[in-house]
Amino acid sequence: MFKAYEIAGEMLRDRLKDTDKEAAGDFDSLGSNDVIVAKGSYDYIENVFRKINLPHQVVDPREIDRFSLDPKQIVFLNCPGNLSNAGVRNLVGFVENGGFLFTTDWALKHVIERGFAGTLRYNGNSTADEVVRVEINAKDDPFLQSLISEDDDPQWWLEGSSYPIEVLDPKVEVLVRSKEVKEKYGESAVFTSFDWGKGKVYHMISHFYLQRTETRSERHRRSSTGYVESKLKMSEKRMMKYASYKTDESSLGEVESAYSSSSLMGSVILEKSRRNRKKKSSDQEPQKYEPSKKGK
Repeated sequence: MFKAYEIAGEMLRDRLKDTDKEAAGDFDSLGSNDVIVAKGSYDYIENVFRKINLPHQVVDPREIDRFSLDPKQIVFLNCPGNLSNAGVRNLVGFVENGGFLFTTDWALKHVIERGFAGTLRYNGNSTADEVVRVEINAKDDPFLQSLISEDDDPQWWLEGSSYPIEVLDPKVEVLVRSKEVKEKYGESAVFTSFDWGKGKVYHMISHFYLQRTETRSERHRRSSTGYVESKLKMSEKRMMKYASYKTDESSLGEVESAYSSSSLMGSVILEKSRRNRKKKSSDQEPQKYEPSKKGK
C-alpha cells in the first residue's frame, strides 16, 4: 500500500490543481506545525503523511497532557489513543476553542466517550480482520464531489477487534457508511464528524493507514494506470510523471482505496484551512464605530 499512497498523494494534488486552485494552494502552504500526529501502537497516520509529502509533527501521546495546542492546528490521534485524564481535558479544551481532532478506532472508548459524551460510543462488538465495501457520502461536500465519483468502488480495511461506531447524537454527520459493517456488527458508520464548541471532531472505525486491500472484482484487479488517467487531465508532462511511479505495477483496487482515504483526509485539512482563513479575515476587519450613548 506504500506505493498506492504515493500515487494517491500525487493524484490528490493534481486533481486539486484542476478543480480548486485555492484548495491546492492551501495544501502547498501547510507547515509542519499545522498538523500534529500523536503516535500510536496500531495505526500509523504519519506513514501516510510521509508518503503523500504532507508536513506534520509527530509527538508522544503522553506529551498531550502538557502540550500547548493552538486552535489553528489539527491533531491526529493514532489508535489506541490511551491518554491520561489531563490529556483528554487538554484535547477537549483545544477543540472547544476551535481546534480539529481526528481519532481512530479504540480512541472511540479512550477519548470520545470520556471527553465528548453523548456523541458516539463503542457498541460492544468487535470486527474480524477483513476488507469491506464502503459508500462515501459526498453529496453535501463540494470538495469530495470533485474527487469521488459514482463509479468509484472503494474498500476499507478493518483490523481484527476494531470498534463499531454507535451514533448517539443526530447532529453527528456520517461521511462514510458500510452496509457490510451494518449487517455483521450492527452499525454502518465508518467515518464520522461532529461540531464541538468552536471546533470539530472526526472519528473513524479501524485505521487511517490501510495496510492492505482485496481484489474483490475483475475491475479491482486491473492496473491502476487507467484509473489514474480517468481521474486526471493527463497532459504529456503528467503522463511522464505517472509513468515514473509505475502505476501499472499497482492494482486499481489498491490505488482507489488509498485515493479515497487520502481524499477524506484532504477534506478535513481543507475544512480547517477555510475556517482559519475566515477567522483571520474577521479578526482583521476594523471594528464598527458606534457613537457613545453617554450625555455631553
